[in-house]
Formats: sequence, structure tokens, C-alpha cells
Amino acid sequence: MPFALYMLALAVFAMGTSEFMLAGLVPNIATSLDVSVGTAGLLTSAFAVGMIVGAPAMAAFARRWPARATLLGCVVVFALCHVIAAVTPSFSVLAATRVLAAVANAGFLAVALSTATRLAAPDLRGRALAVLLSGTTIATVAGVPAGALFGAAMGWRSTFWAVALLCVPAAIGILTGLRPRPGSAPEGPGGAPSLRSELAQLRAPRLLMAMLLGALVNGGTFSAFTFLAPVVTGTAGLDEVWVPLALVLFGIGSFVGVTAAGRLSDQHPRLALGVTAPILLLGWLAFAPLAAHPLPLLVLVFVQGALAFAVGSTLIARVLHAASEAPTMGGSYATAALNIGAAAGPAIGAVALSGSADLGPVRVATALTGIALLMMLPSLGLIAPRDRTAEVVR
Repeated sequence: MPFALYMLALAVFAMGTSEFMLAGLVPNIATSLDVSVGTAGLLTSAFAVGMIVGAPAMAAFARRWPARATLLGCVVVFALCHVIAAVTPSFSVLAATRVLAAVANAGFLAVALSTATRLAAPDLRGRALAVLLSGTTIATVAGVPAGALFGAAMGWRSTFWAVALLCVPAAIGILTGLRPRPGSAPEGPGGAPSLRSELAQLRAPRLLMAMLLGALVNGGTFSAFTFLAPVVTGTAGLDEVWVPLALVLFGIGSFVGVTAAGRLSDQHPRLALGVTAPILLLGWLAFAPLAAHPLPLLVLVFVQGALAFAVGSTLIARVLHAASEAPTMGGSYATAALNIGAAAGPAIGAVALSGSADLGPVRVATALTGIALLMMLPSLGLIAPRDRTAEVVR
């Protein structure tokens, strides 16, 4: 895979760390800035809203810019937001930086998804997406726990400085690794379809189905992942020290799932979805009877991380295939769909947590995944046709 792809993954790692790290920093931020914990928790919602709005908005605004300029600009803005967040004494300013950072993150990911598929050969696009998305999964394994340790040892502001510093080598790699090839057409979508025609692709059933399935699966995943701690400490009765371990196991599983799906989804997308999605649902169903038993629970956390991200990353590839006639906006469609799930899943899970004790969010994951599976199995021929040439025609 090209060196530039790994630099894109490094930027995704920094952005993924930033997105998830607040889970362990909210109490410290609340104390430092003299706001309630509930108010500080709104920083997570602010980031999610910025991601949902930012993906299509940034892709549309910058669609005529060269990919390298857009990616570099997003990384620089993202880094500057974290520098400001690290020094501001104002919660309002901090909240504003989270929204702006999320918009930059969404814009970066939307363009990076499309760029990754262009950097790889047609039969290796799924593997290229796996490399790119490994930045997010590694963030859950290493970035988030490291951020929590930084916050505990040196204060929450140190984590924002660390994320800003991670952006420096990523920016340098993008600047040097995405140079236009000699003799090739100028970089950028100069000959791309009009914005109107790209937006019209959203009426295509295949694209809409892939986006809806991605939102449902991701919603279930983030409902369970966000509220994993109460299951570990409450239902399983483990000490709080086991919570980071459970999160790391989920992260390792997600890395394994993305990597395996990247190798499978290029040639056998129907197999990747038709087999892993039902097993994912069975795993969520097994959570309730196994949650009270620590060892089976931890094993299941790893397995569900692998299955959830295998299905999710395959659906991302399906969205991009379905949006092949929207070359500048396709990445934003995938980003927006998955972030709608990432925002809605925890919100529904929070309601279920108050009404159904510790396993409420897992029941939400079960329901959303079940709905996705009922829609997916009859639609496999639509979103993953056997004839690969049909993907270009439809």
C-alpha cells in the first residue's frame, strides 16, 4: 500500500483518539472549567453534530479543491482547534473548538475515504479502506487509554496537546506523499460531475440501503460500546480497573475485524455481510446470559468488537461502491451515515440505561442489529451484486 495511505491512517488515528478520549476526561474538564458533569458531557454531542453536518458540507464546499489541499487544510484546522482547547479557560470556547474540530474531522474523513480508494488498485480498495479505518480501531486500543493516562497524570489539557502533536507528522506525510504524478491530470475533481448530479445519487436505492444499514449497525455498536463500563462493573461485578481492559479488548477486536473484512470484502462482499452480520446479532443476544460471568463477557467483548467493525467497514465499502458516480461526495455519504449511528445509538442507549439497568444499551444494540439484518438479507443482491460490473452500471 502507498506510504500516503498510512499517513492518512495516522491522521485518522489522531482524530479517532480525540473523538473517543472525552469519555475519561469529562469529570476533570467539569471541575477545571467550573461546569457540571452533564454540561461537560455535551462536548461529546457537540462533536457528533459537527461530524454529521460537516461531512456533506465540507465535501460540497471543497469538492473542486485538490484532495491534498483539502486533507492538509483539515488536519491543520483540526490541530489548531486542539491547541486552542488546550489553553482556553472558557467552556464556551472549548465547545466551539469541538464543533469546528469535528467539521474538520468529517471533511478529512469524507475526502480520505475517496482518496484511499483511488490510491489502491480496484481489487484492493477494501484493503485500502481497512488500512485507513485501522486508525480509528487503533485509537480505541491505544489512543483512548493513553489519553486517559495522560489526563490522570498531567491534566486533561495534555491530551489535547498530544493530539495536536500527532497531527504534525500526518500533515507532513500528506504534503509529501500525495504529490501529483508526473504526466497525470491535475489533482482534484476538475472533471467531476456537477454537485446536483452527485446529490441526485442519494435517490439510488442501493446507496440509500447501504447508508441505512451502516447507520443501524454503527448505532448498535456505539450504544453497547459507550455504556460498556456499567456492564463490566455492575452486571459482571468487576472492579473499575477492568473497564480499560474491556475497552482495549473491544479495540483489538475491532482492529482484527477491520483487517479481516478488508481482505474479504473486495472479492466476497456477500459472504462478508451474509455470514458476519447474523453472527454479530447472535453475539448481542448472548450478552444478557453471559454478562454476569467475567471471563465469557471479556471474550465476547473482543468477538463483538471484531464482528461489529467487520460488518461496519464492509458497509462503508458498499456505500462507496454504490456512490461511484458521486466521486467527490461519496465519502461524505459514508461518513454522515456512520456518524448518525454513532450519535443516535448512544442517545437511545442512554434512555435504555435508565429504564433497563446495565444491559439496556446492549438490548438497543440487539434491536438495531436485528432490524439491519432483516433488511440486509433480502437486499444482498442489491448492495452486493454477484456481477462486479453491475456495481459500475447501477
